[in-house]
Amino acid sequence: MKRKCELMTILLMLVMLVGCVSASPVDQLGRPLIRKLGTIDCDMVETTPIVFKGKVYRCEWVRKSYKSNKLDENYFRLVDRSTGKSTPPFALGYVFASAFVDGNTIYVTGTSTEGDWTGQQVEIFASKDLKKWQNWTALDLNGFGICNTSICKADDRYVMMFEIHKPKEQAGVAFTARFATSKDLHNWKLTKPECVYAKDRYTAPHCLRYLKGYYYDFYLVQLGMYEVLQLPQAPRQLHVLPLN
Repeated sequence: MKRKCELMTILLMLVMLVGCVSASPVDQLGRPLIRKLGTIDCDMVETTPIVFKGKVYRCEWVRKSYKSNKLDENYFRLVDRSTGKSTPPFALGYVFASAFVDGNTIYVTGTSTEGDWTGQQVEIFASKDLKKWQNWTALDLNGFGICNTSICKADDRYVMMFEIHKPKEQAGVAFTARFATSKDLHNWKLTKPECVYAKDRYTAPHCLRYLKGYYYDFYLVQLGMYEVLQLPQAPRQLHVLPLN
């Protein structure tokens, strides 16, 4: 009898624990609750969180117009989340930074700017210690306007998403994801021009991930105009609602 009571007590505790874990906070409309807790920085765009050698970093594109940019030039840097310290600047003149870690090496992609704010080249910067960097050109596509990039490893190959706004016949409504594959991160092969997402509307920026045979593309879609709505009696909750 005693053992039976002990088992019942354990089962009850497990049920209560599962209930606590699965019960997520929601807002007045029953949607997942989002709290606005402020920002890490202002006027800082195209940042990528990564884990490198057991530490969390933010890869940041520091724009030429950034208020604390003393170089008067676009550049990239890695910021240690725990200390706030940043690496020395690298990839001077490149834009739209995106980071990817494979083993003991961090790879950062950047876009050239011969098209004013975009370009036709994607450069890869690689480092094993965040001090010494080597770089090479991954893509050089005449007539293209390339913006953001994202790389993931898919089994025995690497896949790069690169976002385009031209040529018009491939981009459609800017901005659109195109793709390339590689076995070694040096030599890249484009997929067919029809392998895009999506030409009928604004979809950007794209973040490409791969897990157990499936690719996942995270992106912002624009459906008409947007409105930021402050709900009553919820002073710290902001909701972005598309207006159809």
